[in-house]
Amino acid sequence: MTTLTPVLTANWDRADSFTLQGYGEYTAAKKALGMDPDAIIKAVKDSGLRGRGGAGFPTGMKWGFIPQGDGKAHYLVVNADESEPGTCKDIPLMMANPHSLVEGVIITAYAIRANQAFIYVRGEVLHVIRRVQAAVREAYEKGYLGTNIFGSGYDLELIVHSGAGAYICGEETALLDSLEGYRGQPRLKPPFPAVAGLYACPTVINNVESVASVPSIIGNGADWFASMGTEKSKGFGIFSLSGHVTRPGQYEAPLGITLRELLDMAGGIRAGHRLKFWTPGGSSTPIFTDEHLDVPLDFESVGAKGSMLGTRALQIFDETTCVVRAVLRWTEFYAHESCGKCTPCREGTYWLKQVLKRLEKGQGTEEDLTTITDIADNILGRSFCALGDGATSPIHSSVKHFRDEYLKHFEIGGCPFDRAASTVWGASA
Repeated sequence: MTTLTPVLTANWDRADSFTLQGYGEYTAAKKALGMDPDAIIKAVKDSGLRGRGGAGFPTGMKWGFIPQGDGKAHYLVVNADESEPGTCKDIPLMMANPHSLVEGVIITAYAIRANQAFIYVRGEVLHVIRRVQAAVREAYEKGYLGTNIFGSGYDLELIVHSGAGAYICGEETALLDSLEGYRGQPRLKPPFPAVAGLYACPTVINNVESVASVPSIIGNGADWFASMGTEKSKGFGIFSLSGHVTRPGQYEAPLGITLRELLDMAGGIRAGHRLKFWTPGGSSTPIFTDEHLDVPLDFESVGAKGSMLGTRALQIFDETTCVVRAVLRWTEFYAHESCGKCTPCREGTYWLKQVLKRLEKGQGTEEDLTTITDIADNILGRSFCALGDGATSPIHSSVKHFRDEYLKHFEIGGCPFDRAASTVWGASA
């Protein structure tokens, strides 16, 4: 049985966890600023830390792409624009433990030779923005940010930037455009941000959890971090369980844990019900069923079974849930949040929504299943960024696993499920 490994969540039960007093004295940052920047990059590479924002790209390798001696300013940008359905780990992390992020920013910025850093937080979470701003203010007052940090001669300015609340700004280049004051739309790559990012200068863009994990690596050593997880997916991560589970919440555990183990910790599926389907990494990852309960939740194992680990947003649905309606709700989100820059995503998500609406009402035909998969095929791999690709995941996977349920809607001329039964107030139904 895999056990929990609370590191980022270790002090969440403290009333003052979000304060500097509740967090500590930035000992990892003090240690890092006495090291050679390249040694920090090597330590992060050796730890095996992979991006916690979804793609799982090796973090140290991304830092190593930054050109040195180029005479340009370097920037660090933290992507805190968490907004995908089901994904909820960075928001509580910034609420309960913002100083781990701030300390991680100091170490990361020093490693890539950046003197300016930004934390880009989505605008709707005003309480989180205020919490992070307070942590940054405390760090400045203590001398952990600003000029000559810890007497090392290193200077760093950190700005908390509030976005306007667009899902597309979670895409790193759209985030950069938004940060520069433009409409948030993805950029054509290459050039990649490591060469020409913010203000056309070398830029590292990392997820909140990725950066917040860095202090523990520097403080405890790369081998300590690498000792957890699996061979290719090292370390620990925050697994977010939501939906029809007895105790939803954040479970910090080594990568490679299974949903069965997590459900045991969370008290199982809500009483009197059984697991029907779930997402391993948010709504943009192909859905799994109860057949996948024992799949190790690491990048390789989940990928081998046809999905993606993503942000470890485990949305749990029991047998009261209509798959067609769930997929429709996700698709409505993607259609609404499409930035409109490319035709496949702009038009494709719109038509997926229209056809799914008809299917959910039982007004479609079996031919419509071919239509939505054809539309999805014409979006996948053809859209400007990953938003379009993500929108196709629930389409393809739901038709694959639950084709009969789609057909049932046609047979009876409507949805065979009681909507109230899947809600909290319908739990006893």
